[in-house]
Amino acid sequence: MKGQLSSNIEDYLETIVILSNQNKAVRVKDIAKKMDVTMPSVHSALCILKAQKLINHQKYGYVELTEKGQIIGSKIYRVHKKLTEFLTEVLNIDDKVAEKDACELEHCISSKTLEKLVAFLEFLKVHQSSKNQNLICGFVKFLEKKRK
Repeated sequence: MKGQLSSNIEDYLETIVILSNQNKAVRVKDIAKKMDVTMPSVHSALCILKAQKLINHQKYGYVELTEKGQIIGSKIYRVHKKLTEFLTEVLNIDDKVAEKDACELEHCISSKTLEKLVAFLEFLKVHQSSKNQNLICGFVKFLEKKRK
């Protein structure tokens, strides 16, 4: 499915996943508020998602993910979370900047690169020895010295 949806439509799908995890019912106005977009923009995106059989939505009704939509949307959200985690925990990027950058990166990073990145994160977590912690702390200190 990757490549068939624009990055903008992927963002809508991811937002629906996030909102459906928080609330049982997802409404158009919830999506508009979360994404800071207009209701007509949401309706246009929902038409595309519905045509792709990723959501069910009746006019003025709730937005529900199909099984296919849940699978694809959850993958997009997982990528976003892993990229954010890497940017904040390993590269020590500010949370807001990491969120924005992860949103941009999630649409263009290859699955192979992402797989290796996730494996590296898991490796660091599994092997959370003082040596690894020292390596990450050393990297942060290195960055601080470069700024001066």
